[in-house]
Amino acid sequence: MTTDNQIIIFDTTLRDGEQSPGASMNQPEKLRIATQLEKLGVNVIEAGFPAASEGDFEAVKAIAETLKTAQIAALCRANKDDINRGWQAVKNAAHPRIHTFIATSELHMKYKLQMTPEQVLEQAVESVKLAASYTDNVEFSAEDGSRSDPAFLCKVFEAVIDAGATTINLPDTVGYAIPEEYSELIKHVMQNTPNMDKAVLSVHCHNDLGLATANTLAAIKAGARQVEVTINGIGERAGNTSLEEVVMSLHTRPNFFPQTTSIDTTKIYPTSRLVSMITGILVQPNRAIVGANAFAHEAGIHQDGVLKNPMTYEIMKPETIGLSKNSLVLGKHSGRHALNSHIQEMGYNLSKEELNKVFEKFKHLADKKKSIQDEDIEALINEGVLRSSEVFTLEYINVVSGNTVFPTASVKLNINGRPVQGATAGSGPIDAVYNIISKLTGTTSELLRFTISALTEGTDAQGEVTVRLQEDGIVALGKGTDPDIITASALAYINGLNRLEYLKAHPIVKPDNL
Repeated sequence: MTTDNQIIIFDTTLRDGEQSPGASMNQPEKLRIATQLEKLGVNVIEAGFPAASEGDFEAVKAIAETLKTAQIAALCRANKDDINRGWQAVKNAAHPRIHTFIATSELHMKYKLQMTPEQVLEQAVESVKLAASYTDNVEFSAEDGSRSDPAFLCKVFEAVIDAGATTINLPDTVGYAIPEEYSELIKHVMQNTPNMDKAVLSVHCHNDLGLATANTLAAIKAGARQVEVTINGIGERAGNTSLEEVVMSLHTRPNFFPQTTSIDTTKIYPTSRLVSMITGILVQPNRAIVGANAFAHEAGIHQDGVLKNPMTYEIMKPETIGLSKNSLVLGKHSGRHALNSHIQEMGYNLSKEELNKVFEKFKHLADKKKSIQDEDIEALINEGVLRSSEVFTLEYINVVSGNTVFPTASVKLNINGRPVQGATAGSGPIDAVYNIISKLTGTTSELLRFTISALTEGTDAQGEVTVRLQEDGIVALGKGTDPDIITASALAYINGLNRLEYLKAHPIVKPDNL
């Protein structure tokens, strides 16, 4: 099963990626990302951790019952309850997978599990046997594998393959590995696990030392044939291996990597934008592949070379990842059909109701802005379609500010459909808006971060505001966009408060991180 050159892309954006602080998503948001991942060509989608909460179970179940081509995996600890719950979530999938794990490093076994190696081996085998009684698509992961004893790893892997595991994952759980040693460990496992030919070897790397992609590529060279990744590299702590970096490394360097993937690279950038919009996690400008500066050339010598031949300083074409700079040539007189056609070209398929919401916002924006670009349309889709279930909605906002007046803000909100309004002052217009929203909603949350950026060029560009809020140990991100930066700030704050309400109502028990 490991002889061909096809790399299986296992995406865990909806599980490990969601463990980024404040990145929790509701069911409609997860389903939309999962649908886009399937269009992208992802082979396996880890839809979540069904035992974590009722909300996570329902989201995994909905994804399993909706998607048609991708394998849908449920993460389960190596115990009966988790595996039974995981199977109930994915059993109706076209291609279900159960993914179970237990720690194998001496450190984890002794201090976290408080189990002997023999007990860990026995529990791993029993769990895989149970999973295999439900499906022949079973993955086993050795948590903290990169710090485990190689001989014990081989012993565990041999036993779980005999028990029915068809994919074996060797994760670098804490991002500790160095490419050369990780490559040697992969080779050792493949050479010293007698029945390794009956399973696919997978890797799951974290980025604590900034080496997740390097370790993953080293593992591919050593024989790994499944890689576990996330969009934009999001994930707990420093994040996970980035899907776009691995895929484009293979795509760009076929002379070094003869391996291929099923990924449609032209959908990488739209998928990156979608995940960023839904999670509220900004993509840093200088991020590889999908960052705003990835194809920008400011130095004069670079610009001259690119004009003469783009390949002088660009090792890949922007179009390869689906990055388009075309403006949407539509105005306030354009109709729904023209807008919908362009939205479909961007990779979104909206229902009639969703299209009507976006079209209404589009017409409003067209009255304010001369040139509407794809980023503007994505923001409208985010505002009109991809919002969390909203407890709080903004009805109107009015601000008085300047260098000769004391800033004040009047705001009207709907709280679960009930109108409330008020006014108060602040040290600046945004502070005044946040003061009155805080008073009306009764929130005790703390504002940890506030950032503003422009979606496009020009003085009429939509402003994008991102906030990070914390309340009772729960962190949530909020995002808002509008040509008026004060309105965008209000929308971001309200979105963050809605996400806090969702997280308080749907507490998540996070599994140990693979």
